[in-house]
Amino acid sequence: MTQRGRLYGCPVEFALDTLGGKWKTVILARIKEQPMRYSELRRLIPSLSDKMLTQRLADLVDIGFVTLAASPDGKERYTLTERGHDLATTLQALYDWGQVHGRAIGVRFRSDIDATA
Repeated sequence: MTQRGRLYGCPVEFALDTLGGKWKTVILARIKEQPMRYSELRRLIPSLSDKMLTQRLADLVDIGFVTLAASPDGKERYTLTERGHDLATTLQALYDWGQVHGRAIGVRFRSDIDATA
């Protein structure tokens, strides 16, 4: 977690420190598509343990990227805040880059498997 008043070498260092590793960005990318319940996130990111998902969601709430809100059906869903929506373009650019360059070297994606099932 970033610390108020900390000196960073550049804005990219701050941004990467705030996002902290791959799981926060993966969770944000999923929630960017639509608000999601914990169980939906758990199903979509099977390689992430319950403990880590719980911790990373709490971090994202603390940072102010995500909020847990009741939806019209009365179920709580994680949704992006305005600050989280500010990352949408950046997350899409990372997704697009990963898709193009991953496929170029023969990487497979879970969405490829899901589409054929």
